[in-house]
Amino acid sequence: DLSIEVDDVDAALEAMQAAGFAIEYGPADEPWGVRRFYVRDPLGRLVNILSHR
Repeated sequence: DLSIEVDDVDAALEAMQAAGFAIEYGPADEPWGVRRFYVRDPLGRLVNILSHR
């Protein structure tokens, strides 16, 4: 539903986990040059958090 590019995926992942968000996918280093993970927002929308390598 939504993609958000961040400077540090691993820091964003730690923050999401600390806030209690369930990680739906990843973290993964994709072959097309992004590192990403997915979470769901409180309304159930899938959010792709990523950075380009």
